[in-house]
Amino acid sequence: MLGKFTLGAAAAVLIGATALPAAAQDSIYVPLLTYRTGPFAGSGIPIADGMHDYLRMLNERDGGIGGVKLTIEECETGYDTKKGVECYESIKGKNPAVVNPYSTGITLQLIPKAAVDKIPMLSMAYGLSPSADGNHFPWIFNPPVTYWDGASVFIKYVAEKEGGMDKLKGKKIALLHLDAPYGKEPIPLLEALSKELGFQLILYPVAAQDMQNQGAIWLNVRRDRPDWIYLQGWGAMNPTAVKEAVRNGFPIGKVVGVWWAGGDDDARAGGEQAKGYKSLDFHAVGTDFGVIKDVQKHVIDKGLSKYPKDKVGDNLYNRGIYNSMLVAEAIRTAQAVTGKKVVNGEDVRKGLEALNITEARLKEMGMEGFAAPVKVSCEDHNGHHKVFVAEWDGTKWVKASDWMEPMKDKVRPLIEAGAKDYAEKNTGWPKRSEPCAKQS
Repeated sequence: MLGKFTLGAAAAVLIGATALPAAAQDSIYVPLLTYRTGPFAGSGIPIADGMHDYLRMLNERDGGIGGVKLTIEECETGYDTKKGVECYESIKGKNPAVVNPYSTGITLQLIPKAAVDKIPMLSMAYGLSPSADGNHFPWIFNPPVTYWDGASVFIKYVAEKEGGMDKLKGKKIALLHLDAPYGKEPIPLLEALSKELGFQLILYPVAAQDMQNQGAIWLNVRRDRPDWIYLQGWGAMNPTAVKEAVRNGFPIGKVVGVWWAGGDDDARAGGEQAKGYKSLDFHAVGTDFGVIKDVQKHVIDKGLSKYPKDKVGDNLYNRGIYNSMLVAEAIRTAQAVTGKKVVNGEDVRKGLEALNITEARLKEMGMEGFAAPVKVSCEDHNGHHKVFVAEWDGTKWVKASDWMEPMKDKVRPLIEAGAKDYAEKNTGWPKRSEPCAKQS
């Protein structure tokens, strides 16, 4: 995701924090860069609440992680890059365990700072795809999947529906995307596949100011008549795109969103005719999981959450839960790896590089069936894990495909080339202080 908008002031708001000060030696400080204001708030609010509520649940239920309380602090970015950097500067001196930028634009600005400040950055399924290369980006982590992985799964899904990869030749496949770094992320992978497989790639950039006024774009869609549309939108752009697809008579079943275009309100905007709209996903929706029930019991029912009770279990709320689960498991792993209880950023980087969330661990956390296992390594800070296609049934998201592997053979070489190019273009880019081969 990306922010390029000057919306509101950056304000650090302590939400659900313990009574301990952020820099205390007997707590672990977890800042959350969030956006509850501006045109992206519809997407940002459920994620912010999900992230907060999971961490708060750990404090309430377990007394934190490994016997150490978490200090949880939100800083409002308005989904604006400048405000996001200001938030980072305001929290970096408080010994954060990890930073969650929650914006591709903010992430891009913070990447050079992470190694200098020794603070790991978790850009969970967003940000710069090449930052999955741990050799060149030792402080950046983007599990469980990159935008290039997602675009490759979309192409695999289209091929499956069309009868095979060879059937893509001559097809028109469109990318409807926010005209910003986030929206442009899938383009290199899609361009490479279009040349290899012979389909025509059509790009429909949507300017930030036109997110809710896409009439001209959809006139072009009607003119070009693409066979499939991949939607890489965010905030108000997504529900508008779904409504426009319905209004213009485009087959809604041939519109597939990236996982950030799978908000419940995105699909609801199209009314009954949005039934069949699809989105990639890497976790389940709903409340029928032990982890969600624990959040309800220890946070929601106690009035410790801002999120509406009747929307708990929505896709983007559960996305926030998933994000904070990765944060918590990185902290837990760091404690195990270092033998320390109160871990800092350098420790959590080690925890992230050793992250291995197995089926057994998912079951233990009440997440059996909620998500797939996640494994990160020194060289691979992403894992390129499986995703599935979800479909809107008119009232909720349902699983519409098996778990699908990304085209790792296409994605990984692009990532390594992109990482090398990034390092070469940034003079003095810091190398790893220790080679991956020497790590366990």
